[in-house]
Amino acid sequence: MTVHAYDEIRFRAISLVEEQQIDPEVDLGRVREVVSTAVEDYQRGAHLGVGRPLSKPAEMVERVVRSLAEFGPLSALLARSDVEEVFIEGQRVSFLDADGRLRGLDEPTTAAENRHVVERLLAATDRRLDASSPLVQARVLGGSARLTAVAPPVADELSVTIRRYALRRETLDHLTALGALTRQASDFLAAVAETNSSVLISGPPGAGKTSLLAALIAASPPEQCVRCCEEVRELSVPLVHGSFYEARPPGLDGKGEISLRDLVKVILAMRPDRIVVGEVRGSEAFELTRAVNAGAGFACTIHSNSAHDALAALVNAALMAGENVPESVVRKVFAASIDLVIHVDRRPGSPTKRGVTEILAVLPSLHDDFTTQPLFAREDLDSPLVWTGALPPPRLASRIRWRPPEGDG
Repeated sequence: MTVHAYDEIRFRAISLVEEQQIDPEVDLGRVREVVSTAVEDYQRGAHLGVGRPLSKPAEMVERVVRSLAEFGPLSALLARSDVEEVFIEGQRVSFLDADGRLRGLDEPTTAAENRHVVERLLAATDRRLDASSPLVQARVLGGSARLTAVAPPVADELSVTIRRYALRRETLDHLTALGALTRQASDFLAAVAETNSSVLISGPPGAGKTSLLAALIAASPPEQCVRCCEEVRELSVPLVHGSFYEARPPGLDGKGEISLRDLVKVILAMRPDRIVVGEVRGSEAFELTRAVNAGAGFACTIHSNSAHDALAALVNAALMAGENVPESVVRKVFAASIDLVIHVDRRPGSPTKRGVTEILAVLPSLHDDFTTQPLFAREDLDSPLVWTGALPPPRLASRIRWRPPEGDG
């Protein structure tokens, strides 16, 4: 089954499908007939000396049908629940399984076929990938995955990451059972979630920031108005009072863009008790300074190497808004409003281990930098997350119902 034969048959089948105006998603039977015809035509030509005959034409029919009506060689891979991430680099496909092992796809693929798979995934969204829009992020596979793609001329070849995220209802109890938290730390965060506190969740990519954010939202009281905005939606938490919002890229005419910063501005006018930003990357951070001045709490994630570094990263992101506000003023606002920074980390390997490594309280600033106090910490992911003995600062302690653990966690 040569690549040349596959490409030729697939090209012929696509031409017939377009010519007969067949919709592969609704008329699989006709697609199979067309592909069978294309395979038979190829076999006749091969027996006449044009090409090499197929030893298993039925397998070729199934492969081309999957390419046109499903996701080609990636169909089975994208349907698996034990695959966390899929990587496409030109014609190469690899993936991370649930144990954190990187594997290569057994079935061969071509660059053109992989591009077709990406276009099929994007067809159900309002996003596109072409020369005028070579960078794209979108929710795909019915909202169960986030696709990030970079195409030429920005990349040498098509480069794609598809991150699967379970739509299960993450809870603090679930994360505790997985070992990401201890019971004492979980009880503390549950008490914090009942207030309109401001919490920053930091960590490297893939460490579980969004899962922890979802668990905190799920622990919020039903009467609390929670409004969540994301660049590409990943959060899936039942809300009694509140809603979810997703940013929108510009259209073909360059108009119609709705940025994350735009969403935070709008949400401020909708009487939120807590504003949730799935991932802070830029100028939307400045709008959070307005949120705390309006009395709303917030919860967001940010990429960082440590809890303390996350505070500096948030200030730097806010300065990207270009509002000519001094850094010292932005830092002062956040120092007076952020209650906690929760840092999560991951250890690659088989299996991958994830967990909270530090819960840091932000105290009233005593100098130009942030003043912080660790409340829970652990040396590494194999050690328990223990209470340091420090109590929450008065502004947080006065709002939460929490009894310090009698032991060390």
